[in-house]
Amino acid sequence: MSDLSQLAAEVFPDELVSHFPVRVLDLPGGAGKFALITIDNGFDHTKPNTFGPAGLNELNGAIDKVQALAAAGEVVAAGITGKPFIFAVGADLKGVEKVGKREHAHAIGKAGHDTFKRLSALPVPTFAFYNGAAMGGGVEIGLACTYRTISTAVPAFSLPECFLGLVPGWGGCVLLPNLIGPDNAVTVIIENALNQNRQLNGPKAFKLGIADALVDSADFLAQSLAWAGKVLTGEVVVERPQLDRGAGWDAAIARGKAIADSKVHGASPAPYRALEIIDAARSGDFQAGFDAEDDALADLIMGDELRAGLYSFNLIQKRAKRPAGAPDRKLARPVTKVGVVGAGLMASQLALLFARRLRVPVVLTDIDQERVDKGVGYVHDEVDKLLLKKRISADAANRLKALVTGSLTKDAFADADFVIEAVFEEMSVKQQVFAEVEAVVSPTCILATNTSSLSITEMASKLEHPERVVGFHFFNPVAVLPLLEIVRAEQTDDGALATAFAVSKQLKKTSVLVKDAPAFVVNRILTRFLGEVLTAVDEGTPIEVADSALAPLGLPMSPMVLLELVGPAIAAHVAGTLHTAFPDRFAVSPNLERVVKAGKRSFLTWASGAPEVDPEVAALLEVGDNPSTEEQVRDRALAALADEINRMLEEGVVAAPQDIDLCMITGAGWPFHLGGITPYLDRAAVSEKTAGKRFLPAGVASVPQ
Repeated sequence: MSDLSQLAAEVFPDELVSHFPVRVLDLPGGAGKFALITIDNGFDHTKPNTFGPAGLNELNGAIDKVQALAAAGEVVAAGITGKPFIFAVGADLKGVEKVGKREHAHAIGKAGHDTFKRLSALPVPTFAFYNGAAMGGGVEIGLACTYRTISTAVPAFSLPECFLGLVPGWGGCVLLPNLIGPDNAVTVIIENALNQNRQLNGPKAFKLGIADALVDSADFLAQSLAWAGKVLTGEVVVERPQLDRGAGWDAAIARGKAIADSKVHGASPAPYRALEIIDAARSGDFQAGFDAEDDALADLIMGDELRAGLYSFNLIQKRAKRPAGAPDRKLARPVTKVGVVGAGLMASQLALLFARRLRVPVVLTDIDQERVDKGVGYVHDEVDKLLLKKRISADAANRLKALVTGSLTKDAFADADFVIEAVFEEMSVKQQVFAEVEAVVSPTCILATNTSSLSITEMASKLEHPERVVGFHFFNPVAVLPLLEIVRAEQTDDGALATAFAVSKQLKKTSVLVKDAPAFVVNRILTRFLGEVLTAVDEGTPIEVADSALAPLGLPMSPMVLLELVGPAIAAHVAGTLHTAFPDRFAVSPNLERVVKAGKRSFLTWASGAPEVDPEVAALLEVGDNPSTEEQVRDRALAALADEINRMLEEGVVAAPQDIDLCMITGAGWPFHLGGITPYLDRAAVSEKTAGKRFLPAGVASVPQ
């Protein structure tokens, strides 16, 4: 297909081409001969199979061979499977981000459809054998087949396009609702994608009806072929559900729109375009649906939201795995035991995480036995929950519980290699804790602090060995948010820092190296952001107006919901720390202090099921007579973000704007379609207006010019 070859040469010159060898096998039980296509790019599972123009060209060649075999009566059926552990993970995104013309974007969609449709049009039944991870186009090529099996060991199965700013564009929006019904399709295409790209596994995909048979992984291909033979001989009859193409379809679309509204607030067009195509797919006119997918792909590929989404994807897949500024990993020291100072909720979460990931003894200490027992009890309860959910075995649960113990004395840290404190955010308290720990641990033991805003250099200043102190700032809930801000104090040495990065990797966290500056990255940005919103309230802007001002960005939560999550007391404390450091830009809202003093935990109440301004809080407030509109609040908040980020980069708090974005995505849950924050500020021209320059070069996280 010369058009595919031309597209490959012009747009995808660096494509990692997947190959599609064909072999003819004898089906068991005398069912006949079977043509099996295997997707294989020639590398192991660390480089998954993808589809680009050159690969689709090769797939067309494989289909030519199968078509000839079928026409000659030499095979009774055909199928497709993947290399070990990997089926296929969709389109080659490296090429997609280089597309600069709409006609090329449209050609990508059409090429996939034209190729996959040839599988559907073969004169013999076709089978997809999902043997490993399948995403995007990898799922869709299977949907183009007549039947599907899936392995019990498939760990990841999804249509993640809406998460990135696309739609499933090679048949997913059309074929999936017509296979499993619109409501299940909305779950896969909209709900899972917008919930941080939630994955299905093999059994869950089978339960939804995407696959017709769930096959044990031990001899997956042999069993799948045997099952295919039984289908062909009539021994197995596959039945599909009758679909409600009326009110049931309407309800599914309404649910999808509610999910999209709650997640992106209209700020990203992709889920809404997907829902339009799913809605129209009830007609059963597949070609019209495929044409709509082509148009949607072309529009979205040429949109900035997708480019920001791909930028985010690359941050997670590449930059996060090679943290900027991290020392040589060979300098890291082994960690065979961990100490946790404190036994409160944060400390207990840390103890559980260290035990699960490092599989080493973890000991908690606190000031009395009741607190120690409560901390250890929390860990044991959480382990029991994992066991109940069948996330771990009974044997693993017993081993985990045995690893976590408590002590009233820090002598228990004598043989620890890594001790982290998670006590009250007060400098004198933390300095005392570190002094007590240093008195009992070895000279090489790393001392880590989970402080969210205090100076680590000052914290370490009275120690005999300040060079082994490092910031290790987690985000709550610890098990959910991936970010770990690793903070280098003035005297932190490379050995301590390398050990911190090695431990973080074992904990499966996303690490960003941060300078020892007030509130580090995420809390500094969020505090400046919230400060502008609270100042607007103090000036007389109604709370509901200030709270909805940032909705067009599609953030995961409104400012007041974020404030509730953080807690007004903690927010006021961090604001106070930053006010001390930067009094001209950070203030502590008098109304926030009133709310804290009154013991209120939020400006909102959820009594009606939806967030509303708490009348008791409204009665506490003392406000001015200079209200702002939503647009004015949004403008000042965005300008403040651009200003603070620019200052942080000038101060060298992180190495580059990409690290700011990585922190906001993984630590604050900011959307992929924003690219974190700097691409949005560039796109809206806020960065140039405020800082006098873009944060990122044109064409990075935006359509190439």
